[in-house]
Amino acid sequence: MDTKKVTNNTEGLVFNIVHGSFVDGYGIRTTVFLKGCPLRCKWCCNPEGQKSKPELKYTASLCNGCMKCIEVCPADAIKKVITESGEKISVNRALCTDCFKCIDSCFTGALDRFGKYYTVDELFDVVRRDMNYYRSSGGGVTIGGGEASIQSEFALAFIKKCKENFIHVAVDTCGYTVSEQAFNVLAEADLLLYDLKGMDAEHHIRDTGKSNELIIANLKRLDALNIPIIIRLPLIPGHTDSDDTIIKTAQLLSSLKSLDRVDLMNYHEYGKVKYAQLGIDYKLSLKALTEEHLSEIAGIFGEYSIKTQIGG
Repeated sequence: MDTKKVTNNTEGLVFNIVHGSFVDGYGIRTTVFLKGCPLRCKWCCNPEGQKSKPELKYTASLCNGCMKCIEVCPADAIKKVITESGEKISVNRALCTDCFKCIDSCFTGALDRFGKYYTVDELFDVVRRDMNYYRSSGGGVTIGGGEASIQSEFALAFIKKCKENFIHVAVDTCGYTVSEQAFNVLAEADLLLYDLKGMDAEHHIRDTGKSNELIIANLKRLDALNIPIIIRLPLIPGHTDSDDTIIKTAQLLSSLKSLDRVDLMNYHEYGKVKYAQLGIDYKLSLKALTEEHLSEIAGIFGEYSIKTQIGG
């Protein structure tokens, strides 16, 4: 690790902190979600984590139609609209400059932001409050996103701070790390939660915007470091759930020496509301896999002596 570049004054952009998580690694964990991701997965459940900047969040159901935000917007990006539930506002994202002046005028919380800056010490002060839970359960801190390695300087400094205080650190990653410093974020983890979204490079580009070649290469490289790896496999109907995809995934994973298990992550639309809050259309309309189908997929991995778990 290049310690010259990482300090406790380094700032990171965080869009969520979840306390008491049981699905992001071993034991009870606090999960920190860093903003910014190189992929654009069609089924992404955290769209607010994609861009590496704070973003305006608008929850229409909280708007009381006071229109005070219109008065303070310097870009004329907010307009009054009539909806079935009364007078609301509409935000023109193309005009919005993310000055966030409208947030200060909104007393109902309808306007807010995704993304808050923390120094390493400020963020550590948040996660250290759960220290007793980590120690009693064998848990720790998980850094996810977005993609944790996008903010590599901050992530490395935060990992160092946690380890100095004997906190177990897991990193949840898509595996698409271009720079060596970004790769080092993964290499410093005590546990890796590694996403795999298909074995076919062209399909991967279609579904995520990037090829999977670097992701697979990084997985093999990390496997040599003897860091326990939990593979997270999003099962998206018509995209990642074919027998051919599952078999090829199992064949790849059967060669890993550091593999702990595979988490089968069924399709869901829990993040759909966040698309609306960002003014983005959610384009998928799919049904989750049946329990029978999930069992069949688990059976394929079982044929390769790979342990699976439904969910995280």
